[in-house]
Amino acid sequence: MGWGELGCYGQQKIPTPHIDALAAQGTRFTRHYSGAPVCAPARCALMTGKHLGHAEVRGNFRVQAAFPEFTEGQYPLSEQALTVAQVFQRAGYATGAMGKWGLGPVGSTGDPNRKGFDLFFGYNCQGVAHSFYPPHLWRNAERIVINAAPIPGHQKQPEGEVRMEDWIGETYAPRLMIAEAVKFLEANQSRPFFLYLPFIEPHVAMHPPRESVERFPPEWDTQVYRGQCGYLPHPRPRAGYAAMISDLDSYVGRVMETLERIGVADQTLVIFTSDNGTTHPRPPDPHFHVGGVDAAFFNSTAGLRGYKGSLYEGGIRVPLIVRLPGRVAAGGVSDAPSYFPDWFPTLCAAAGLETPAGLDGENLWPLITGGPVPKSRKPMVWVFPEYGGQVAVRIGEFKVIRQGLKTKKPGVWEVYDLSQDHAEERDLAAARPDLIQQAEDILRREVSENARFPVPIPGIDG
Repeated sequence: MGWGELGCYGQQKIPTPHIDALAAQGTRFTRHYSGAPVCAPARCALMTGKHLGHAEVRGNFRVQAAFPEFTEGQYPLSEQALTVAQVFQRAGYATGAMGKWGLGPVGSTGDPNRKGFDLFFGYNCQGVAHSFYPPHLWRNAERIVINAAPIPGHQKQPEGEVRMEDWIGETYAPRLMIAEAVKFLEANQSRPFFLYLPFIEPHVAMHPPRESVERFPPEWDTQVYRGQCGYLPHPRPRAGYAAMISDLDSYVGRVMETLERIGVADQTLVIFTSDNGTTHPRPPDPHFHVGGVDAAFFNSTAGLRGYKGSLYEGGIRVPLIVRLPGRVAAGGVSDAPSYFPDWFPTLCAAAGLETPAGLDGENLWPLITGGPVPKSRKPMVWVFPEYGGQVAVRIGEFKVIRQGLKTKKPGVWEVYDLSQDHAEERDLAAARPDLIQQAEDILRREVSENARFPVPIPGIDG
C-alpha cells in the first residue's frame, strides 16, 4: 500500500472510511517506515525487532534454493530467532496470525507455530499468495484445499477480449482469512490476545470479486491490462486496484465491529500499517506498473520518490495509525520518525512485558501516549541485497543512500534533507561529506555478516 492510498493520507479516489475512522479515533504518523521495501524482510524486521543490518531475512528468497525438502515458502527464521509473538505467547496471551507469513514453511524452524502463534491461518508462501484463488491455505500444519480449480497468479493475454470472469475462481481466500480473524477474536474475548493480520491486499495479482470492482466508475478505465507487466490480465485495472484497497478497508471495519461487539474495542491497542510502497514501473510499458497498477492515476506515493523495492521514501515510507482510547490521542498527528524494528520494544512496553535484550528498535510507547517527541533517536538502517543492492541510513532529518552496490557500476552516495525535501530531489552529497562518513561508520558498526543475503557495504568493501 502506497503512502498516499488512504483517504486520511490524501487519497481522493478510493474511499477508505473504516481506516479513516481509525485515524480520527487515534493518531496518524506521517514519517513511519517499513523495515524493508519488499515483503519477507519487512516482516522479519517487524517480528524480530531487528533492522536489516542484523535481520536474518534481508530479502525475498525461495526456500527450495536452500532447503530442497520444502515445496513452498521462503527462507526460514532460525530456531534462535525470537519474535514478538513468542514473548506474548509466553506471557499467557492467545496468539493468532491470519494472512501471509513468508518467514519459513510449515515444518521448518520458521513455521509460524514455532515462532509464537497458537493459530496460523492463511498463506505460508508469498508465491502462492500471488493468487487470491489459490489451491490451498494452511491452518497450522494442515493443508486446507479451497479451490479444486485454482486461478494462477501469473498469465498474459496478448489478444482477444479480457474478461473478469476468466480470472475469478470458486473460493476467494481473503474472505476466509478475515472470517478466521473474527472467530479468533470471539473465542478469546475474555483473555489477553495478540492478533497479527498481514492481509494480502493490495498486492497483485489483481482479481478481486466482481461486485467490488463494479463499485467504481466504468469511465476510469480507458485501456485493459493484458498481463504485460506481470501477474494477471484485468479488463478494468484501475477499478480492480481500487477494489482491493476498498476490500482491505472493509476488513478493518469488520475487525473494529467485532471488537465493539465483544466489548473490548476500547481496551485493545490497534495498529494499522503497510509493509512497503506501491508497485514500481516495469519497462517497456509506459502506462502500467507491475501487475497493472496505475500509480499515477491514484497519486499512490503522494509526491514521494520511488516505489516498492526502493529505499527512497516511496518504497519504505508507509501509513501508520495507532488507536487506543484514553491512552492515544484522538485525531492526533505525529511527524516523529519511526520504523518497523520499533514495534517489538513498543508492544512490550505497552503490555508491561520485559523487553528482550539486543533489539534494534526504540520504545515508542511514551511518544504514542502523549509524551514529548524525542530530540534524537538511533539512526535507522536498511541493508537490502535486492533490486541491485542498496543501503540507506536515516540520521536525524537526513537520509544517506546508495544504490547499485551489486551491479557493475555501483551508484554514488546521495544525501537528502527530508525535513525540506520529502521528494528527495536535491542531492546534498557534495556539501555533506560528514554525513556520508557517519553513514559509513554506522553501517560498519551495525551490519553483521549474512552469507545468504550479502550486500557490499560502502566504506568496508569499497
